[in-house]
Amino acid sequence: MDEHRQGLAEHLRNNRSFLIRSLTLLTMNLQTRRSFLNQASVGIGSAALTSILARHSVHGAPHPWPAHLPSDAGIPAKAKRVIFLCMAGGPSHLETLDDKPKLREMNGKAMPKSITEGQPIAQLQGKRNALKCLGPQHAFERYGKSGQSICNQFPKIGSIADDICIIRSMRTEQINHDPAHTYMNTGTQISGRPSMGSWVLYGLGADTQNLPGFVVLTSVGGGQNQPIASRQWHSGFLPSKYQGVNFNSKGDPVLYLSNPTGVNTQDQRSLIDAVNELNTLRNATAADPEITTKISQYEMAFRMQTSVPDLMDVSKEPQHVLDLYGAKPGDGSFASNCLLARRLAERGVRFIQLYHRGWDHHGGVKNAISGVAKRVDQGSAALIQDLKQRGMLDDTLVIWGGEFGRTPMAQGSGRDHHIKGFSIWMAGGGVKGGMSYGNTDDLGYNAEENIVHVRDLHATILNQLGIRAENFTYKFQGLDFRLTGVEEKAHVLKEILA
Repeated sequence: MDEHRQGLAEHLRNNRSFLIRSLTLLTMNLQTRRSFLNQASVGIGSAALTSILARHSVHGAPHPWPAHLPSDAGIPAKAKRVIFLCMAGGPSHLETLDDKPKLREMNGKAMPKSITEGQPIAQLQGKRNALKCLGPQHAFERYGKSGQSICNQFPKIGSIADDICIIRSMRTEQINHDPAHTYMNTGTQISGRPSMGSWVLYGLGADTQNLPGFVVLTSVGGGQNQPIASRQWHSGFLPSKYQGVNFNSKGDPVLYLSNPTGVNTQDQRSLIDAVNELNTLRNATAADPEITTKISQYEMAFRMQTSVPDLMDVSKEPQHVLDLYGAKPGDGSFASNCLLARRLAERGVRFIQLYHRGWDHHGGVKNAISGVAKRVDQGSAALIQDLKQRGMLDDTLVIWGGEFGRTPMAQGSGRDHHIKGFSIWMAGGGVKGGMSYGNTDDLGYNAEENIVHVRDLHATILNQLGIRAENFTYKFQGLDFRLTGVEEKAHVLKEILA
């Protein structure tokens, strides 16, 4: 592969002028009088594009991420960026953030049919006559001046109780992992729609020239590692430059980050310039937005060859910061990814998602919660503390939670998937700390007080970023699409906002 890339670079370097002249002549020959009239405006637009691209090259680019927020969708913003800590697999709210003394009292007793009758149940379907209550497997304690109730397996998160808002009344509509992740990320179970990170990046742009505006990191451990499809951070029908970029937590963060043997920075610059000139000429006739994306992504890739190694080198962090997170350089852990999230936020990345794949606890939930807590508790709390110490928490919105919750009914020694009520927490970005919002019933089955749908969560995220959700649309196939959908109006959670 290196030999092939080196040979291509040499060929383009030696024949750049010839190739460009040839393509120019070919383009001119393809222009009939009819096509010239049809494409005249495109040609003018292409000339403008070339001018813009010249200003957006690495030789003096002011900004590679233009914003596309309609004027009627803009409102005052409290947050500049989002860090979403995705607990993939469905964390049990009953062993994390939602204590249920009544469920503990009924441990081993039959689940009331009045609660479960006619309700969607995943793998417990068909076993309604054998549904037994499973009480919370760990004790809860009160933390902070606010006295927030949090499972004692998460003492570090308990230490930031006064900085977080716990929402205990979440609801979603998809009961299996992949469609539930899709729903949480895109607002619909239909694959192929833009992820929330792509919507945000498209609307607001990013404050970085040298990194993608939307970055994803993953880690594993503590339970069954449910796969995460790359479509969870895809741009869907938005231009592909707005899709998330998955950085590897171990080894090379991005493939082909370094030049092959024999190709120096000057050669790489020459290669990219030649390819971009060819793409620009092609775009004069094709007017394909994906060509524009290719041009900008070649430029981004060149800049990332310098910016990414510096970003990923957490060994430069002071020892007390590494100790705060419990991070070890290069270990690919959730803790290290939390530290990288702060470094990404400092560098202007708009939307950062950290997936920890270890929450699918169909069996052995008691020990599994203890195991996964050791992997995510310290890093989650450290991120909030670090952002706060640096004065970044006020304009950084942090969300912690999964795609759904877990049943109050036992599945052996574990819990099944549950969509009618689960918990998340939020911090920073104009969200009130030290408070709880919403509740499930006495058994933790149904969200019944201040119910928060996934659409409402999306609307609130957009609101804090300065986007009025109902006016933020993108026309595709004749329809005006929104992240928050068109089925029902999404509600901003004004009660939790400072």
